[in-house]
Amino acid sequence: MSIQEKIDINIFKVVFRAIAHSDNLDIMANHLAQLLVAALEIKGCTIFVLNPESEELEVLASFGLSMSYVNKGPILSDKSIAENTSGKPTVIRDVHHTNRLQYPDDAKKEGIGAIVSIPVKFYGKVIGALRLYHHDVWDISSDDIDSLLVLAENIGLAMTYTRVLKALKTIRYTIDDIHGLWMLESE
Repeated sequence: MSIQEKIDINIFKVVFRAIAHSDNLDIMANHLAQLLVAALEIKGCTIFVLNPESEELEVLASFGLSMSYVNKGPILSDKSIAENTSGKPTVIRDVHHTNRLQYPDDAKKEGIGAIVSIPVKFYGKVIGALRLYHHDVWDISSDDIDSLLVLAENIGLAMTYTRVLKALKTIRYTIDDIHGLWMLESE
């Protein structure tokens, strides 16, 4: 595939609307993965969350990839495209000529030709990764990498926002339950 910009304002609009209109992280992430696969005409997309205790990338959402590939084994942040842990985007333009993959044979068997991995950050701290998988060797433009970095930052904001919103709702329901019990006891 030749170098050309594929990410334009229309993709930003669709992605940002998906983020803005969802308070459910799983649904939002699945919609984003589907949107990116369709808009970029690629094989698949996975959005990972970094587990800070195990240093594993855990699948939040995936689209376009087989279940056997998605569930191939734990994705260790220091073994699978490790540059992302330092906040750097990584382009593996040809999976047949790299040593940066944790599961290279699985990628080849899945029919993946190239991988673009973008760190998902919040306040400069890596909290996950956005990975895009192409059928063929992929010469992605630097402008598209910059656009993906902006998208990944917004995914990080959305991930954090939905977690905070969920925590606040839980606190509210707990307070309502306590208040209800208190009202019953005072009767």
